[in-house]
Amino acid sequence: MKIAQILGSFALAAGIAAAATPASAQQQIESLGLTVTTTPGVVSDYLFRGISQTRDRPAAQITLDVEHSSGLYVGVFASNAYFAGTNIRQEVDGIVGYRFTVAGVKLDASAIYIGYPGYTEPPGGFQAAWWETQLRASYEIDSVKLLGFFAWSPDFNFQSGNGFYLEGGVDISLPFDFTLSGRVGRQWIDRNFASVNRPNDGYWGAPDYWTGSIAVSREIAFGFIGTLGASFTNISQNECFGGQKICDNRIYAAITRPF
Repeated sequence: MKIAQILGSFALAAGIAAAATPASAQQQIESLGLTVTTTPGVVSDYLFRGISQTRDRPAAQITLDVEHSSGLYVGVFASNAYFAGTNIRQEVDGIVGYRFTVAGVKLDASAIYIGYPGYTEPPGGFQAAWWETQLRASYEIDSVKLLGFFAWSPDFNFQSGNGFYLEGGVDISLPFDFTLSGRVGRQWIDRNFASVNRPNDGYWGAPDYWTGSIAVSREIAFGFIGTLGASFTNISQNECFGGQKICDNRIYAAITRPF
């Protein structure tokens, strides 16, 4: 990732911060038992499991989460996106789930639809959108939060068959209100590459792979949270979607503001 892109993303977010007025992190609708959280953000590169979704370019994003007091919730995520060789320019996801606690472990079971409005499937191409079920778990021990994440899709991105993702992580509270985060994950895909024996089947374009990240974050001012991190995969450029650089290791930055 180019340093200029990182600095440019921070400059844009700083401009948003200067124009914003302070607000509570969540909005309560007590009569309906609802909690509404809106989180806009700017990132130097939109990374999904270690792979750039914007071809090393910045992204503006927003997440909306509406949770009922029962633990049921719905959400929406939107971001610009850019896949080479396609007309994909944005991603909009819809999610429904349930949050609950068992023996001190916080759990979040959900189903998510990852969509690309405006995408036109080329001749001989495959559908980009896909469904995924997810399970998240977290457990706090003093200043340490342990995290686990599992996801399964019956037909992964670009109709590539079953996709499984497993991730473990930790968040550590540091002095001066900093948080250190680490993640390690493994992605498995049923059909990684095109097969002459199955020419009508979709495929993903890269091998199964490991991904990881380490980052530090802190509230900057007025509720704005800054993050600086590094992301890694073990996919070589030759194996990365026909020689693209979107699987490279990189430094990234983000600023978000929950409302």
